[in-house]
Amino acid sequence: MIAERSPANTWIVDDDSIYVYGLKKLISIKELNTQLSHFVNGEEAICALKKANEDHNLPDVILLDINMPVMDGWEFMHEFAKIKPRTGKKIAVYMVSSSVDLNDIHRAKNISEVSDYLFKPVRINQLKEVFDNV
Repeated sequence: MIAERSPANTWIVDDDSIYVYGLKKLISIKELNTQLSHFVNGEEAICALKKANEDHNLPDVILLDINMPVMDGWEFMHEFAKIKPRTGKKIAVYMVSSSVDLNDIHRAKNISEVSDYLFKPVRINQLKEVFDNV
């Protein structure tokens, strides 16, 4: 008998409510095995990450937008790099953006904590691959 995997704990960090709605709908329709939490900027997510570390409820996956108010994706990654060593858990961070700027893509790929750079809108096969790798 094959044991069913528990749902991946996935955080969406993005201020675009329409995109987030569509992403949640796609995940629901395709019945991807994940629990979702949403944060509208990097600062909210960093605060939640610190609390989740204390509560032992860290995410498995973070889908991180680059351009957000308050704290953008780059600033989030700077803070995340400071917190990560204390978590003791592999957290897959995917930078998700509509930006096709090669500087953004190269910058993201040069951050060791970033698993990959995905273009919006994220396709279902990309999401399946993300959750299969958890």
